[in-house]
Amino acid sequence: MSGFRQHQVNAARVMVVGCGALGNEVLKNLVLMGVTHIVAVDFDVVEMGNLTRSILFSKEDAENRRLKVDVVAKRLRQINPSIEIKTICGDISYDVGLGLIRKMDVIIGCVDSRWARYCINRLAMRAGVPWVDGGIDNLEGTARVFAPGKNCYACNLGPEGLKDLSRRMPCSGIIRRHELAGSVPTTSIIASVIGAILVQEALKLVQKDFGTSLCGRMLYYDGEHMTVRTAEYQAYDDECPEHELWTPIKETLTDATLSVNEALTCWYKELNTTDVTLCLTNDCFVDYVSRRDNDERTFVMRAGRDVEDYLEHDRALRGISTNAFYQHEYHHINADFPYPDLTLSQLGIPQEDIVHIVADGIDHYLELSNR
Repeated sequence: MSGFRQHQVNAARVMVVGCGALGNEVLKNLVLMGVTHIVAVDFDVVEMGNLTRSILFSKEDAENRRLKVDVVAKRLRQINPSIEIKTICGDISYDVGLGLIRKMDVIIGCVDSRWARYCINRLAMRAGVPWVDGGIDNLEGTARVFAPGKNCYACNLGPEGLKDLSRRMPCSGIIRRHELAGSVPTTSIIASVIGAILVQEALKLVQKDFGTSLCGRMLYYDGEHMTVRTAEYQAYDDECPEHELWTPIKETLTDATLSVNEALTCWYKELNTTDVTLCLTNDCFVDYVSRRDNDERTFVMRAGRDVEDYLEHDRALRGISTNAFYQHEYHHINADFPYPDLTLSQLGIPQEDIVHIVADGIDHYLELSNR
């Protein structure tokens, strides 16, 4: 292709969030186009419902409920044994560090909820990294490109979209809902079409001046009636906190395995102060919950986890109604925090993250050590 620079594509670092039908097509196309540095993120396992629209999954994978990230890594290495692929079995909301995000050249979102897109957008904007978003349903699909300083997913949501952020249904739930209705949630055809467009737009961002980017517009593809159109999609409010660029970023000797007490002690020395507060800015605060009777029991958990699911898997707490608990929320962690032995990881801070520290009233952004 005229103007295509293969060496830039080979060197590009691309993160793909979501390894379902759309993620399969995106990952496959990235490898076929010569991308050799990939990070794949997903928390789900392969199910039978995935097999009719996911080229990298097999019946054996579904029968053994293998992790999607493990399966795609294995199959992509079969396509190109020389690729470097890092996998994260986790949720983009809490398990992917901003320090890793800022090493990427582009992020491709293949997710199925507004909340997941919102989280990708927040991380990408803070790190100054562009991202590409895709959505599919039956024979319809959309593609959008967001870039710091140009357009923001959160700014484009509007009031109704912001209200709907908390609603979340993973691919497996969507599949079951459609099966009960006697229909299918999507097809391999639309996954192929939109997946190809997402990779095409990502490679334009990697090469910067190759082709015309979709940034600031939304492409809508209707396969049933064979129509394609684009619409303006470039809202960007300067006051929106979700695209606040975190800078400058400094390195710290702390890592996510350290306790709160150990981390604070390290930051006292590094910042030459005794007044340090860790701000939990990703809604990863710790919940403290206790029973309202004489037999008081307590447990701690980070926000974002399902309380009922947590109780069901804890023998000591199983069977207790959530109505028997109340909670305290901690958005700021300092020397007064009642659980100093909890690790940063237990607070919901992942490895390679960047933490927001306030010391003597001054903001600091510290990148955790990756050890």
